[in-house]
Amino acid sequence: MERLTRYDVAEYNGVKMVVVESNLLPPDPAVVVIPMLANYPAVKDLNPELLHDGQHWVLATRLIAAVRRTSLRRAGSVADQGDRINRAVDVLMAGV
Repeated sequence: MERLTRYDVAEYNGVKMVVVESNLLPPDPAVVVIPMLANYPAVKDLNPELLHDGQHWVLATRLIAAVRRTSLRRAGSVADQGDRINRAVDVLMAGV
C-alpha cells in the first residue's frame, strides 16, 4: 500500500486528486480525496485554483470521495497550498 499523506497529489486512472484526510487517523484501506480538474466551474473559495507540476488545476471540492489506497499512485504534493484546500473543505462543510 502506497504511503499517502495529507496534501499529497495522487493519481487514479489519469485523474489527479488531493488527499485531504488527516494524518492523525488510524490506517484504513481507503483515503479521502478531492479531484483536481483542468476545466471545472469555479466557485470562490469552494474551488481554488491549485498549481501542480507547472499546470493550473481547479479543486473540484464537491466531488470529494474515498478511494482505495491500492488504486492510487503518488504524483507529488500541494502542501504549500494547504490553507486554500482547508478553506475549500470548510466552505463545503459549513458554508462559510
